[in-house]
Amino acid sequence: MSPRILLPVFVLSLLLAPQLVSEFHVTLLNYIGLYSIVAIGLVLLTGVGGLMSFGQAAFVGLGGYATAYLTTATSLPVWIASLGGSPWLGLLAGVVLTAAVALLLGLLTLRLSGHYLPLGTIAWSISLYFLFGNLEFLGGHTGISGIPALSMFGLPMKDARNFYYLIWVVVLLAAWLTINLLDSREGRAIRALKGGVVMAEAMGVDTARSKVVIFLIAALFGCVSGWLYAHLQRFVNPTPFSLNMSIEYLFMAVLGGAAHVWGAVLGAGVITVLKQWLQDWLPRLLGASGNFEMIVFGVLMIFVLQRARDGLWPILCRLVPQRAIARSVPVADVLPRKSLPEAGEVLLEARHVVKRFGGLVANNNMNLNVKAGEIMALIGPNGAGKSTMFNCVSGVDRATEGEVLFRGRPVTELDSREIAKLGMSRTFQHVRLLPTMTVLENAAIGAHLRGSRGVLPAMLHLERAEENRLLAEAARQVERVGLKSSMFEAAGSLALGQQRTLEIARALCADPCLLLLDEPAAGLRYMEKQALAELLRKLRGEGMGILLVEHDMDFVMGLADRVVVMEFGEKIAEGLPEGVQRNPAVIEAYLGGVD
Repeated sequence: MSPRILLPVFVLSLLLAPQLVSEFHVTLLNYIGLYSIVAIGLVLLTGVGGLMSFGQAAFVGLGGYATAYLTTATSLPVWIASLGGSPWLGLLAGVVLTAAVALLLGLLTLRLSGHYLPLGTIAWSISLYFLFGNLEFLGGHTGISGIPALSMFGLPMKDARNFYYLIWVVVLLAAWLTINLLDSREGRAIRALKGGVVMAEAMGVDTARSKVVIFLIAALFGCVSGWLYAHLQRFVNPTPFSLNMSIEYLFMAVLGGAAHVWGAVLGAGVITVLKQWLQDWLPRLLGASGNFEMIVFGVLMIFVLQRARDGLWPILCRLVPQRAIARSVPVADVLPRKSLPEAGEVLLEARHVVKRFGGLVANNNMNLNVKAGEIMALIGPNGAGKSTMFNCVSGVDRATEGEVLFRGRPVTELDSREIAKLGMSRTFQHVRLLPTMTVLENAAIGAHLRGSRGVLPAMLHLERAEENRLLAEAARQVERVGLKSSMFEAAGSLALGQQRTLEIARALCADPCLLLLDEPAAGLRYMEKQALAELLRKLRGEGMGILLVEHDMDFVMGLADRVVVMEFGEKIAEGLPEGVQRNPAVIEAYLGGVD
């Protein structure tokens, strides 16, 4: 069966299921749908964005309690009285409330990193759970009953079969919106988060904004699930919104395949059915009642993390025969380019730059400049401070003292994203690519600043014209650096030298006037180095300035117009390649002495 047929078959099965299965199984399918909505949000947040959250059940609770309170309270405060009585206004209120709470919690929590982030989400998850249980107007731990049934087109939805289609339409809508988002400029920015903040920011991605965006979307998906749950059950209490349920949602996403949208649906189905089956059979086998299924889930999660870290969805996909799909680059208009500066214009100037890390002085009184239409090489022994200097001028690190100017504008206090907007782009000493994304998609990350369509147009697929232009630009740069034949291959499958070349293509997609290359020839074979040198000469001829850090002296001396040599964080020589090679201080730095 072709993978393209799987979705229509799945949708057809959903349409027919209520007519073919018992009331109990329809109810089970309803819960799978509700859980799938939350798990899809976790795919975006955790599987793609790399942000671990143990608080999604709390957002489900916000959606459930908002509509429960507004549709059952006999007397509402004046400022929300107009929202009372209607489940649909309850949905609106839940969305607004959840967005406000998620924005606040996101701004506070997403500043954390490492293990502190999940601990932070656990803290506010527990807090919201006890808030639900201790507020009298929310019914305390007893909860709220008497929630009215939904009604659509005059049809009351009072039983599981009527509710079934609404739930699964929302599931399919959530999946469609998420897939659209990931297949866009904004989606690449979100996926770039896993490649590290430094790389994404250097390409112009506002990583703090991207984190908040996916946090909000995941929270709103949870809110909608909670709203549906409240009107399906017509009763809410705090129990389904506890930390334990948040952990179950994570189980679903990870088991199904945390980086795959349809994996969320698969994971929700497997966990829900397995839980029901275990709750029926384990007490009979063990002769005692209890939450024994959680023990099984714990063992299952350890097994999945050991043997199938990508989840069940990729395994299922491998069982389906894959037919080769012809892929092509969109035909689109060329993106507008900034005019390059005149040859000889000073693009970058570093004045008396000092960078300290505690008591260590990595750069001391460093001065250099790079002009348009020039290749300037920064060389020196290992540990000389070259990469630190790169980071200072590109905004990754802030200079402790001194000043950095780009085209006459002080940029010492700017971060790398703001500097990238001005026309400076860079590669990295240690390759920073997204290995599972294609060569074309990796290059397109560099064009992020050249697009403007936001999240909502991306989710609704209204940004296709701009997206085609960005991909076409990425394809031109990939071809320009000699990687056309690998355009649709995963970047992680390339050799190291090709990956470094891909980083140059990504940097060129940003339309820079100054290119910072950190050891671009490392790992390249002789002919690849010759092709790289030819490309850099061509860029120089177009008026671009290039600052180059490289250890291959043959490559540098045959290419650079000027050379600056560093040792122990200080400049020890500057001049033409021929003169620098004969400089006694340089010879001593590299060879340890002069005869």
